[in-house]
Amino acid sequence: MTVTSLKTTTSYVRDREAVIALTQKLVRIESVYRENDPNGNEQEVANFVAAYLRDIGIETHIEEVVPGRPNVIGIIDSGKPGKTLLFEGHTDVVTEGNREAWAYDPFGAEIVDGRMYGRGTNDTKGNLACMITACQSLLLDQEEFTGKIILCIPCDEEGLMLGIKHFIKNGWADGVDGAIICEPQENNVCIAQRGAIRLQVDIFGKMAHGAISWSGINPNWRMARLIVELEKLEKEEQARLGRDPMLNWPSITPTILRAPVKGDAQINVIPDHCMTTLDIRTVPAQDHNELLGKIEAIIKRLQADDPDFKVELTVLDNRPATATAKEDPVVQAIYEAVAEVTEKEPKYNGVPGATDGTFLHVHGIPIVTVGAGDREIPHQINEYVDIEELAETTAIYRLAALKFLAGDAQ
Repeated sequence: MTVTSLKTTTSYVRDREAVIALTQKLVRIESVYRENDPNGNEQEVANFVAAYLRDIGIETHIEEVVPGRPNVIGIIDSGKPGKTLLFEGHTDVVTEGNREAWAYDPFGAEIVDGRMYGRGTNDTKGNLACMITACQSLLLDQEEFTGKIILCIPCDEEGLMLGIKHFIKNGWADGVDGAIICEPQENNVCIAQRGAIRLQVDIFGKMAHGAISWSGINPNWRMARLIVELEKLEKEEQARLGRDPMLNWPSITPTILRAPVKGDAQINVIPDHCMTTLDIRTVPAQDHNELLGKIEAIIKRLQADDPDFKVELTVLDNRPATATAKEDPVVQAIYEAVAEVTEKEPKYNGVPGATDGTFLHVHGIPIVTVGAGDREIPHQINEYVDIEELAETTAIYRLAALKFLAGDAQ
């Protein structure tokens, strides 16, 4: 089927309108996790999604991961033996930041010149709407397939990924043959993703007057030395490994830097405690244990030269890099679907960050990441998604499911 004939079919036109409307409804429900706000969670949007799935005839389950933060699971069983395909798209979004900096209401889902603006339009409520609409389309058209489809709609992807961990722990991922991770990748066929290590580094000193520095122990000097050494390690790793063709460079990035950690800062007071967090992104060629060993060796070397260098290193998260073979059936299903829907040669690529798919991969499930949205727009002010890309992605998901679940007769 050519792209011209596909885009004039009743199903495509119907699904285009449906995915636009559903994306708007999802974006307009704020689901930023705000720790001290009882309404700052995914509860409302999860309830909406669950009701929507039930209304379109999908078996639906809600499981609370932590208070106010539920997972939603949808099941479409063909009643015929076959493979199991999983679609995954999360309900949480990152903070909107300074609302005054937005050209449009960050939760308004306004459409301007073919683009929908708002937090989550790109990452990843637009793609969540695509996967739901694709499944709804299969039901409306009474499409024949074998096996079953699982819709995994977890909370907390933007945090420590509590939702997907809970989903796997409760057995929902058992027996899944392939997973499509619905994230903004410009409909590239992404078969690799960088790993992630999140570290917290605490350095302790002695509080003192800034004018009498010899009476204290300044943790800031020690943190500065460590950060400089970590930058050297980053460059060494980049030189050793080179640029990954899909994932670019491994990186070590200090993010939060705070001193004092508790209490008010003052310009003439040496703090007793300095803290930084490290967002480390890895490529498949890196061994996480080896890399952590190199960081610990740096700390020991600095401590050997400074008896007052007191440090604690805490691993907050540790997710390996992933890779899926081009020949895997779920990759091939997406590749063929992208080619048919867009009438262009699909592009293989890698995900620059980590996704919920990491844990599905660790569980033994082949994953491929694909979805609507500019790859560099997530988490930015004026986040947006192109309307036509939402329609294309819906058609891609729909066709990929049919190809993957076609059975032996394909």
